[in-house]
Amino acid sequence: MAGGTSSSTSTTLANTEAPQGSYAVPLTLMVSLFFGIGFITTMNDVLVAHFKDLFHLTNFLALLVQSAFFGAYFVMSAPAGRVVSRIGYQSGIVVSLATIAFGLLLFLPASRLILYPLFLFALFVIGSGLALLQVAINPYVGALGPPETAASRLNLCGFLNSLAGTLAPKVGAMFIFIAAGATAAQLAHSVQAPYMVLAAAAFLMAILTRFVHLPVLIATEDKAAVKTGSAWDFRNLRFGAVGIFTYVGAEVALGSIIINFLGQPSMGGLSHAEATHYVSLYWGGAMVGRLIGFFALQRVRAPRALAFVCVLAILCMAAAIFGHGPVAMWAVVSCGLFNSVMWPCIFPMSLEGLGRHTSQGSGILVTMIVGGALIPPLQGVLADAFGYQRSFAIVLLCYVYLLYFALDGHKQTVASIATLPPPEVV
Repeated sequence: MAGGTSSSTSTTLANTEAPQGSYAVPLTLMVSLFFGIGFITTMNDVLVAHFKDLFHLTNFLALLVQSAFFGAYFVMSAPAGRVVSRIGYQSGIVVSLATIAFGLLLFLPASRLILYPLFLFALFVIGSGLALLQVAINPYVGALGPPETAASRLNLCGFLNSLAGTLAPKVGAMFIFIAAGATAAQLAHSVQAPYMVLAAAAFLMAILTRFVHLPVLIATEDKAAVKTGSAWDFRNLRFGAVGIFTYVGAEVALGSIIINFLGQPSMGGLSHAEATHYVSLYWGGAMVGRLIGFFALQRVRAPRALAFVCVLAILCMAAAIFGHGPVAMWAVVSCGLFNSVMWPCIFPMSLEGLGRHTSQGSGILVTMIVGGALIPPLQGVLADAFGYQRSFAIVLLCYVYLLYFALDGHKQTVASIATLPPPEVV
C-alpha cells in the first residue's frame, strides 16, 4: 500500500542531496522494509484464528485484531506526517521501526498475562509504527534512482510485499498453531518466538537505517494549494476515498476469515494449520496478480481494468455465498488475484487532475485504509448472526461499490477541472 499523510496542506518533496555511487544498498533496505510490512500485516490473519480459540471469542471480538491494527493508520496518519516533517524522513524511518519493535515486544508480557486487551494494544502500537513508516518510506523509493523508473521500483516493492504475505501464514502457523490439547498458557506462549524474532529484526533494521546513507528529502508546505481550495472539492477524490475504504476492508476481511471459514464442517473441517495453506494461496494470488498487472496496465486503461476485476470478484462472492464445499472455498481464495490490481487502479484514478492538491488527496486516501479496521469486525457480526457464507454479503457490497467507482464514480466534474491550479514542478 502506498503511504501519505492526511494533513490539510499538501507536501512537496525535494531531493536536496544526490549522493554519488550506487543506490543498491539503500534501495535494498527500502525493499526489505516493504517485505517486512507485508509479513507483519499478514501475520494478523493467523492471530485472528489463534486468539478466537485461545480466548473463546466470537468472530466479532476476534476480528478486533484488525480493528486495533488498521485503526492505528486512521488515528496516526496525520500525526505521522507532522513527525516526519519535523524530524526528517530518514529519522522518521528509524523512529517508526523502533515503535514497531516496541509493539512487537509487548507480545511477551501479553502472552505471559494471557490478556487479550494487551495484545490489541500491542497491535495498535505496531500499526502506529507502520503508519509512520508508510509516510516516510514511499518517497525514498522514488528518490533512489532515475524518476522515469520510479514506477518499476514501486512495483518491485509491491511484489515483495505480496511475497511476504504469501510466506507469513505458513511461517506463523509453524510456530503458533501447536498440537491439540495444549493448555491456555501454551497457546498464549506460542506467539512469543515469531514475534520476538520480528522485534529483533525491526531493531536491527532501525540501526541499519540510521547508518545507511540516504538522500535528504525536505517537506515544504504548499501555501498556494491551501489558498485555492481542497482535494475534497474533487468528485473523483471523494468517491475514490470510499473506494480505498471498501477495497482495503474487503481484502483484509477475506484474508482474516479464511482460516475459521474453512474450519466449518460444511467446508471440510480443516485444521487451522491446514487452512493457512489457503491463506497463503489467497495472498499468493495477489502477488501473481501484481506481476500480471504490471504488464496489463500498460495496455489497458485503469477504469476498464478495475471494472473487469470487480465483476469477477462479485461473481466469486456470489459463489461463496450460494456455493458449497470446494466451489465456495476457491471462490474466496481467488479474490486475492482480483484484489491485486485494485489499489494501483483506484489510487491514480482518485488523484487524477488534482494538481497541487495531489499530496493532500494522497493523504486522504491513505487514511481510508481504516476500512481494514471496520469492515472485518462488521463481517464478524454477520458471521456470528447468520453464518460465514452469508457474512460475505458485506464484501460483495464492497465490490459492487468499486464497480460503480470504475464505471462512473471516478469521473471528474467540469467545475473541478476548470478551477484546477497548475501543478508545481520542484
